[in-house]
Amino acid sequence: MTRYPRDMIGYGASTPDAQWPGGARIAVQIVMNYEEGGENCILHGDAASEAFLSEIVGAAQWPGQRHWNMESIYEYGARAGFWRLHRLLRDVPVTVYGVATALARSPDQVAAMKDAGWEIASHGLKWVEYKDAAEADERADMAEAIRLHTEVVGERPRGWYTGRCSDNTVRLAAEEGGFDYVADVYADDLPYYVRFGDRDQLLVPYTLDCNDMRFATPQGFNSGDQFYAYLKDSFDALYAEGAEGAPKMLSIGLHCRLIGRPGRIMALKRFLDYARGHQDVWFATRLQIAQHWAMIHPPQEHPRPSEMDRATFVAAYGSVFEHSPWIAERAFDLELGAAHDTAGGLHNALARMFRSASEAERLGVLKAHPDLAGKLAAAGKLTAESTAEQAGAGLDMLTDEERESFTRLNAAYVEKHGFPFIIAVRDNDKGSIRAAFERRIGNDRDTEFAEACRQVERIAELRLRDMLPS
Repeated sequence: MTRYPRDMIGYGASTPDAQWPGGARIAVQIVMNYEEGGENCILHGDAASEAFLSEIVGAAQWPGQRHWNMESIYEYGARAGFWRLHRLLRDVPVTVYGVATALARSPDQVAAMKDAGWEIASHGLKWVEYKDAAEADERADMAEAIRLHTEVVGERPRGWYTGRCSDNTVRLAAEEGGFDYVADVYADDLPYYVRFGDRDQLLVPYTLDCNDMRFATPQGFNSGDQFYAYLKDSFDALYAEGAEGAPKMLSIGLHCRLIGRPGRIMALKRFLDYARGHQDVWFATRLQIAQHWAMIHPPQEHPRPSEMDRATFVAAYGSVFEHSPWIAERAFDLELGAAHDTAGGLHNALARMFRSASEAERLGVLKAHPDLAGKLAAAGKLTAESTAEQAGAGLDMLTDEERESFTRLNAAYVEKHGFPFIIAVRDNDKGSIRAAFERRIGNDRDTEFAEACRQVERIAELRLRDMLPS
């Protein structure tokens, strides 16, 4: 069994209504990353100096040495940048991603965060790379980060963001069990749930594009005007979607040592003034967003075909193509994933197996379908799906004349084409079915075989919509 672990469908074409408080068209969420004092440094027991996100673009680590320039740039974030941001944002709901060791080295800044009413989430024990970390080591660091954070801040963190994470990070945070949300994803503009074991963990996506880190990367912003323009365009696009009935969340990522510089801070101020100039804007912490989402959109139980064993899968979907469970049996062996846990996704998998089957096998599927309003229907021997479908189109309440007409057409059609007339009756009524019958009976066999196969796929699609989210 091959299963694809990534979710490439998400909410699909129609996102859920966020129902932000007050009918807001957009939720604006500002993150302050507090990493100063938690970065790579041999004083912190690390093997080398920091090399990431500073004014020294392209910096390399110095193994076994202190990097005085790098350290002083980080110190600027704590000594000057933080306080400049605090003065600007102290009346704004802000989430702090606090590296536990950095918070422990900045008690006055922690007090200022708390006085402002900001949420202080965890940004891990140290601001280091976890891509090669052993799972046990990462789990131990997470536990120590929570312990130290609780000791320094006075309460445990309710949100988690590692940043430079591993493929174990989100699962480990979910298994820890104490987080209202985890933010180590960039996959959406709205919160969403991921199932780990028996736990549905809420993920509140973060951002790397509306992020001042791009002042310190080769492909990024080189002036405050560029940062402001990008934030404004992002706000405008999401605000318009909210006005059209699909509100989203705008995440903005900040770093004290970057946006806290005088030449950049005014861009953030201009954006705040711009956003505040609009009605129906909700500024919120990530915890507020997570709590709102959990209340308005709690986890929903629904079948997950990609997680079923073979017997369960075939039992559930083996009758979608009439009396042809072999299609479900073959589809089970495909690379199924979350994208196939929807009606459209699973239909594609089943239809692939039908399309790739031999002509003889597809003919067998066509022949498995009953005549419309035929003897099996009269005898009550149709499948439950066919019975409901034919009844929905009124084929169970024919006049004697209509029944005689359908019987005659059925016989003539089968005699000419070698299989029953098939049509997705749920797309039709008695009149349109009869008109299609009379029109299609004149087709040549190849044309009609192709049309019958299309109708079989359509019937399957409609059946799946009754069984799975669309």
